[in-house]
Amino acid sequence: MALHEKAGQPAAPEQLINVAELVSQYYTLTPDASAPEQAVSFGTSGHRGSAANRTFNEMHIAAICQALAEYRHAEDINGPLFIGKDTHALSEPAMLTAIQVLAANEVDVVIQLKDNASQGFTPTPVISRTIIRHNLTADHATADGVVITPSHNPPEDGGFKYNPPHGGPADSEVTNQIQARANALMAEQNKNVKMLSLQQAWLSGRVKEDDFMDPYIDDLAKVIDMQAIADAGLKLGTDPLGGAGVGYWERIAEKYGLDITVVNKNVDQRFAFMRRDKDGKLRMDCSSAYAMAGLIELKDKFDLAWGNDPDFDRHGIVCKSVGLMNPNHYLAVAIDYLYRHRKQWPVTLKVGKTLVSSSMVNRVVARLDRQLAEMPVGFKWFVQGLAKCDIGFAGEESAGGIFLQRDGDTWATDKDGFIMCLLAAEILAVTGSDPGLHYQALTAHFGEPVYFRKDVAATLEQKNKLSAMDATVIKDKQLAGEAIMTVQTHAPGNNAAIGGVKVVTENGWFAARPSGTEQIYKIYAESFKGQDHLQLLLDEAQKLVDSIIH
Repeated sequence: MALHEKAGQPAAPEQLINVAELVSQYYTLTPDASAPEQAVSFGTSGHRGSAANRTFNEMHIAAICQALAEYRHAEDINGPLFIGKDTHALSEPAMLTAIQVLAANEVDVVIQLKDNASQGFTPTPVISRTIIRHNLTADHATADGVVITPSHNPPEDGGFKYNPPHGGPADSEVTNQIQARANALMAEQNKNVKMLSLQQAWLSGRVKEDDFMDPYIDDLAKVIDMQAIADAGLKLGTDPLGGAGVGYWERIAEKYGLDITVVNKNVDQRFAFMRRDKDGKLRMDCSSAYAMAGLIELKDKFDLAWGNDPDFDRHGIVCKSVGLMNPNHYLAVAIDYLYRHRKQWPVTLKVGKTLVSSSMVNRVVARLDRQLAEMPVGFKWFVQGLAKCDIGFAGEESAGGIFLQRDGDTWATDKDGFIMCLLAAEILAVTGSDPGLHYQALTAHFGEPVYFRKDVAATLEQKNKLSAMDATVIKDKQLAGEAIMTVQTHAPGNNAAIGGVKVVTENGWFAARPSGTEQIYKIYAESFKGQDHLQLLLDEAQKLVDSIIH
């Protein structure tokens, strides 16, 4: 994708959404239940869409929540359902719809108490931690949760994720069941959806407010060496990018005696303060140097800085030494540090990574003499390993990660941007070097890989062909001048289908898989032989995939 001429520059007035119009479209535009592109569709991170495109409307959310209520009843999940929302414009109306339907189905719903700090917003990791805490300590009914967020997607988008009692993202078996029932309800114009008025829902006794924020903050010392950060006297900076955790950092700083400056406290559903991403769009992607340009410009004012996406399950680490770290680079550094410094962790703990994350992680894990659990794309694949404390750290190439508590117990089972950012501060505090310098040390030992992800336009039929391919369709013996060592259509960590293919040589690899939400397929490639070899990998990968799906 060519770089937009306005990438990294402030938002243009004409590209800001009309919030009132978007919310009106949520309530007034009716999806065509017979059109696949307007149906409920749970990708790797829940159902996403936009009201203007009839892909995220009241009808969708009402059907999903009815299906969810029925699923809970069938599975005997009868405890509270914790709901969190982020700062996207469609998150509030979607939460109100959820309350109306869930209360009508006699589900006890708990939402964040509105105060000056939280403003009623709840990050994804806080919901996961709240579920875990409840189900570990309570001797009563099992809890689960929902997070209403489209993550880093543009301002016009909405999203809805379900987290079962294990606290992490629901697996495909669960989401397929909810998706199928929701679409069946929509096909009948939601006539079998139970729904109270908003006033009736509030008066039903089924909806309660509680504080998710302070209990989460109070527990942070269980997972991060907060005292080490405080003792180091680090000057830290953060840009929450207008997300759900905007009020958390000052509370964290106050409780633990940290020097954290929040450079942007704005919450604006238009996200008018954002810098434009590489394609010129507004996208709250904390792993993008263009979206994060504002914080990067301030990096020399801080010993370390970071940003997060709107639901705070992702992280962007800004170091004095290198600026914004590539997410793959930070994954390798975090793993190397944690498995050396968490002395209470059992030596049997595996390291979790997605199949399309950097092979630098593989090299680091081999040097640590630990076992690698390499999974398909999607954080749901790590949930059981984290819940059972078999995996110490789990991370993915798109700036998501989480790890166990310092004592080796489960912290949460969904990506946690807070602790990934605080870990960077701990690394600097304990070692005296920021994560960027640590990565340079890794490349001095292992070599320096180059990595790129490319998006290629594809029809639904072509995406389905890519998802269904098996290893036998790869006939070539060489890739980019090297012998092909392995062809994978299933992940080594759990033998689950990856929904595409990965081809590996001695010094490089590529993977191709369809997007779950867009009409594209993605090519990931990495080379330990430099930029020219990487480009050759990308070119040959696209030709190979295109020959199969066209």
